[in-house]
Amino acid sequence: MNIKAIFMLALMTAFSTGVNAQGFAGLGTTADGFKQVVRGKEIEFPLDYGAHPGFRIEWWYVTANLVSDEGAAIGLQWTLFRQASSPKPDDGNWSTSEFWMGHSAVTSANNHFYAEKLARGGSGQAGARTDTIDVWVDDWAFTETSPDRLALKAAGDRFSYTLKLHPTGDEVRHGENGYSVKSAQGQASYYFSHPFLEVSGSVTIDDKVHTVTGNAWLDREWSSQPLADNQEGWDWFSIKFDDGNRLMAFSLRDTNGDRYVSGSWISEDGSISPLAGDKIDLAPRAQSSVAGRSIPTSWRISIPSRKVELNIDALNPQSWMSTSIPYWEGPVTVSGSHKAMGYLEMTGY
Repeated sequence: MNIKAIFMLALMTAFSTGVNAQGFAGLGTTADGFKQVVRGKEIEFPLDYGAHPGFRIEWWYVTANLVSDEGAAIGLQWTLFRQASSPKPDDGNWSTSEFWMGHSAVTSANNHFYAEKLARGGSGQAGARTDTIDVWVDDWAFTETSPDRLALKAAGDRFSYTLKLHPTGDEVRHGENGYSVKSAQGQASYYFSHPFLEVSGSVTIDDKVHTVTGNAWLDREWSSQPLADNQEGWDWFSIKFDDGNRLMAFSLRDTNGDRYVSGSWISEDGSISPLAGDKIDLAPRAQSSVAGRSIPTSWRISIPSRKVELNIDALNPQSWMSTSIPYWEGPVTVSGSHKAMGYLEMTGY
């Protein structure tokens, strides 16, 4: 086995051993020695856009609902995960405990293209500043180019994109001012989003360049043990309503068949109202056969207090990410009581 193969085997082991059920939040099996998520921390901007050494797992996650110059709907994903195999400080060389995994994808009604990059810390191949948005793996990058402009780029075998993102509102903190509980046992993460991002740029699919505009959603989340041992996956939704309101909702499934449900109603002015599990209902409506699995690609979301009854349907049911940790990820169409668009991620299937 050559050096490259040994390196890739170690990297795959760090990212995949025992975590395919829980997905990314299950990276690693213990939080001993790592920093812990506690109530009362003040999330700061732009500081907390940066990396959080000492925590075991974190990610920068962007999804976008775009429209091409030909009027076609296009979904886009860009994600970078940082994982530490031990809590020892990163010494900036090859003995580092940090590993990085990047995912990008472009999805239309008829196509779904994705790519993955794996890297080890200490080599300069991947990394993140600790005080602002500046994260990268190889030539994929998500950076702040000015106080009101962000730049995003990635490429795979049959796609690439270069986008500019312009904030039109402020960040929102989920849960208890950013303390986001994920289980009945109390596991939690620090979690904020920027759901008010206008997008412009270009997406290339099979050598054809499309000028695109639309809206993006940025998630930042970090923890050391965000899921309980018996939780086996999650279903996560981001919805942008035509009236300017937003919705984030997730359902975490456990081995007993129970679900831990939570969410946030985000008003057009940026004010946020937490949604406890008894205030929001997420229920699958129909399954699709995807990559040899049965995947719920159609859902119902009900929020009685806001007279919200939504039918959520995948733009492309075959939006499977056959990456080191496989999962479903893609744009959705929305019908029912409100007009909207959004994104859905499902892990552990």
